[in-house]
Parts: sequence; C-alpha cells; structure tokens
Amino acid sequence: MREVLAAYPGAQRALFRRYHIGGCSQCGFQPIETLEQVCLRNNNPNVDEVLEHIKASHENDAKILIEPRELAEWLKRDKRVRLLDVRSREEFDAVHIAGSAFMSQPMMQEILAEGTNSRLLIIVDHQGKNGLDAAAYFMGHGLTNVRCLRGGIDAWAQEVDTTMRRYRLG
Repeated sequence: MREVLAAYPGAQRALFRRYHIGGCSQCGFQPIETLEQVCLRNNNPNVDEVLEHIKASHENDAKILIEPRELAEWLKRDKRVRLLDVRSREEFDAVHIAGSAFMSQPMMQEILAEGTNSRLLIIVDHQGKNGLDAAAYFMGHGLTNVRCLRGGIDAWAQEVDTTMRRYRLG
C-alpha cells in the first residue's frame, strides 16, 4: 500500500468512497500490506478493478488542481476568490498567502451556509497533499467551484512569492 499511496496520494479517499476501505479501524490497512491483501480482507473486490478506480480518481483529482501562477493571475482579476488555508494554526500564523482565511469550524459553516458555486474556493495546504481531502469534503457538500493549490503554499513560495518563508514539517 505504501507504493500505491506514493503513486496515487488520493488512493485512501478513493478506496473509502467506493469500497469502504481505509476509513476506520475495521477496514484500515497497513503500509506494508499489498493491495491484494487489503482487498481480500474487505469483501474481496477485484484488484484490477480497484486499481482502475484508484487511477481514475487520481485523474479526477488532477482536474481540480490549480497551478500557483494560474492562481496568482486569478487573484489579480477576481477579488472574490476565496482562499481557505487548511494547515495548522501555527503554520498559518507563521506564513500565509495574503487574503487567505484559516479553516476553522465557523469558517467551514460560513462557506457551506453561503452555498454558492459562483465564488471560486481555493484550498491551500502545505505541499498539496492534504488539500484534496478538504476539497472533496466541500464538493461532497454540493460545492462545485472548488480547486486545490497544486504543491500548496510551498509551491507558491517557490513559484510566485519567492520572498515568502518556506518550512519543513517533522
């Protein structure tokens, strides 16, 4: 599974959505297990079909990514673009894109209550790995105008605002 998750970062979300695999202690898996072993323990879906589903989900994930430079252009043209930062409070306080909002419970409620698909919602994380889960959450609640910053704030700091401080986790 380690190799599957490395090649397809959204694989766990895809497995849970269709097969209820990997979302809780009963259906979880270990990185050392193979996809075949995981399937055997979880109602034995066809491994090739599961892998095709993971690949298709990965392609769909790629469609909602927005490049840092593309986002910079959007922000110049449209001041209504909403940036939602899903990193920790400490990360956000240390460095963030101007105009972005920290994702808190009240902020999530405000976005969902607004329920508009006319305002672009961009999810920002550290390196573009966790933002897709947040994007899937909002899309699952009916929002369709949701994108995720490819490479996260780290890519933004490298490609758009090179004066922004970069950091590593762990």
